[in-house]
Amino acid sequence: MSSEENPLFIPHKPVEDGFPFDVETDSLADTMGLRLPNRSLYVVQGIVGAGKSLIAQRLVHGMLENGTKILVITTELTTRGWIEQMESIGYGVTEHIRDGQLMVFSRFGTIAESRSDVGLEQVLDSEAISQADVIILDSASALMPDDLDDKQRFEMMQKLRKISSDGRSIMLCVDPDEMDHKLLHSMRASSEIVLDLSTTLIGGDLKRNIVVTRFLRAAGPVQTSVGWRVEPSMGFIVDITAVS
Repeated sequence: MSSEENPLFIPHKPVEDGFPFDVETDSLADTMGLRLPNRSLYVVQGIVGAGKSLIAQRLVHGMLENGTKILVITTELTTRGWIEQMESIGYGVTEHIRDGQLMVFSRFGTIAESRSDVGLEQVLDSEAISQADVIILDSASALMPDDLDDKQRFEMMQKLRKISSDGRSIMLCVDPDEMDHKLLHSMRASSEIVLDLSTTLIGGDLKRNIVVTRFLRAAGPVQTSVGWRVEPSMGFIVDITAVS
């Protein structure tokens, strides 16, 4: 596991009132609770292509703009690739990295030094975990061990809860097709936020939707369904006609 070198990463201090993610360019926060709760687990679930990474990147952007310290762990892109992806949709992060507000780890290193042996246990034992307000695992399902028994599943959930117990939160982006279904069920049942992502082809256009299955301790209104799209350089756009 590799990261951008960042000796200035600021030590974590517990946040008591949650993590705001509103930005001037879209209304996602207004339709989805205004703040993400602290001391919490978030599950963002969807198959390949459903938009898990894009949703995570929008939430990262919003939380960074509101002063949250974030650790991103990506299993799909290199560190540089993740930063360039953020830049391509208008969410620059270079300054946040330089200021110690954001740290990015990648299974593939900075450019392409692969580490296939990295699992969730190694990630959760990283010293960087203790320094962040919010930890993003994208995708967490790629790091999950297979064939767990009930005791091991309980221990995994216990470890995740221990990390979140002092004010930080963990976002788990998961593909249900690539992980232990009983562990996924336990995660969904234990999480404060569960977002299910879906796509539908209508008239040749791909329509994306966030179904807010659970959102506990919201600071504002929560819509049950949010349509969205992402435009290059413009970032995340809420489809007002698809919000319900």
